[in-house]
Amino acid sequence: MGEISTQTWKADLPAFREQTAAFYRGEVTKADYKGFSGYYGSYAQRGGKASMLRLRMPAGRVTKDKLAFVAKAIREYHVPRVHFTTCQAIQLHDLDQETVCTLLDKALDAGIVPIGGGGDFPRNVTCSPLSGVEADEFFDVLPWALAAGEYLMHFIKAEKMPRKLKVGFSNGPANVTHATYRDLGFAARKDGKFDVYSAGGLGNNPRFGVLVAEAVPPEKIRYYIKAMWLNFRAHGNYENRGKARSRYMQESLGGPEAYKAAFQEKLDEVFASGEDLDLSVQPMPVVKQGDGSTAEGPRVIAQKQPGLYAVVWHPLGGKPKLETLCALSDLLQGMQDVEMRLSPDETAYLINLTGKEAQQVLDLTAGDTAQSLFETSVSCIGASVCQVGLRDSQALLAACIEAVRAAQLPDGALPQLHISGCPSSCAAHQTGVIGLRGGIKKVDGKPQPAFLLYEGGCAQQGHETMGRELGAIAEGDIPQFLVKLGQTVAATGQDFATWYAANPAGLEEAAAPYLA
Repeated sequence: MGEISTQTWKADLPAFREQTAAFYRGEVTKADYKGFSGYYGSYAQRGGKASMLRLRMPAGRVTKDKLAFVAKAIREYHVPRVHFTTCQAIQLHDLDQETVCTLLDKALDAGIVPIGGGGDFPRNVTCSPLSGVEADEFFDVLPWALAAGEYLMHFIKAEKMPRKLKVGFSNGPANVTHATYRDLGFAARKDGKFDVYSAGGLGNNPRFGVLVAEAVPPEKIRYYIKAMWLNFRAHGNYENRGKARSRYMQESLGGPEAYKAAFQEKLDEVFASGEDLDLSVQPMPVVKQGDGSTAEGPRVIAQKQPGLYAVVWHPLGGKPKLETLCALSDLLQGMQDVEMRLSPDETAYLINLTGKEAQQVLDLTAGDTAQSLFETSVSCIGASVCQVGLRDSQALLAACIEAVRAAQLPDGALPQLHISGCPSSCAAHQTGVIGLRGGIKKVDGKPQPAFLLYEGGCAQQGHETMGRELGAIAEGDIPQFLVKLGQTVAATGQDFATWYAANPAGLEEAAAPYLA
């Protein structure tokens, strides 16, 4: 079962253009259009006056050609806003009716497939962003993640799929893709095999995944993908959209062990069917060599390939300045084997750079990147854009960064935040050290914009923890709360991680005046 040609998806585009035109004429409701357009990786933004387009970047890999397409779209179609998503895709925002239709068409011509990027379809397969170049990784999982993504595209039009089917691959215990709590996750082992997790997910009814198999040879991963689908078809609640997610199956089947048994039953069926789902992938070695130049600094990572470097670029809130993104694309075109990798925390990594090239990238991105750990905080696109968002998470993040900069807190005094505008947990607020989720708080008996505060979450494999909900803080009080928290930590001379480990009740105590 090979890769589907991008041109195959073009047969569906006339329907998208027709329905989009009808929506902008007011002949289709927002709800009906949302149910239709998600298949195409597009949604109307809040207010119904503009659209977004989600460009899949399989495994978070953005080649120079794909980056050039984004830059060209920005320049030729005056795209006003771009967002690096927590599913390692690139979103183009504030598009008019004609532009969203045209760019969908042109994206397919460029080998970029938005199809299935929204709605009840398999989402972009995520992968550890530095897979293949990270010094301490267990093994390079990127080729397997790409193969899984190609296979899942064959399920786009399958019946009875779990909503937003999310599959992740991790190359080590940092677990940045949350492979242990996805619908299906493949966590690398030191022996070159995968442990497989299933039925996990955040949002409402959050669950860590069930370990359904250990030491799985990579060439067998498609059997597990097929089994997961069959398991959901047999036991998933696809009639109730609110519960049409695999994580609800842990409870409905009677607990993790019962889910594992049901999964194993379907896996046995897949193997017994005689269908050949074995994979053979081509390794993706880095052939480029260093030229003797070196680079160093807080945004420089030495790759496992001697003489080559990765540069960290984290635009605030995952929203790059358009001029920086376009200039970066131009710069990379002349560099051998360089590409961009997106991370679920909205960081971009530029990899396979010589020392000289790394310095060029550092210089170009210096004015458009986080200056501290706190400034790498993760935020969903927020309610100013998202139809289902409750609060403007991006505006909150901007206000917090402004306040923290004004207070001149040292780097490390505050951790990376995870800010979700609604319960969907697109920013993984439940597994952040500090998480914030859009909500309300009654002040003098009247509901006011607020965020629920979570503390103590952890994504690291083997230490996964759901954060504890402490209560609601009025949106306007959050910057002040964070400044005072950072000042408390800084006064000890410790970084936040050290302080928090020694003072497990300290965060709740600092928040208490704002929670009352």
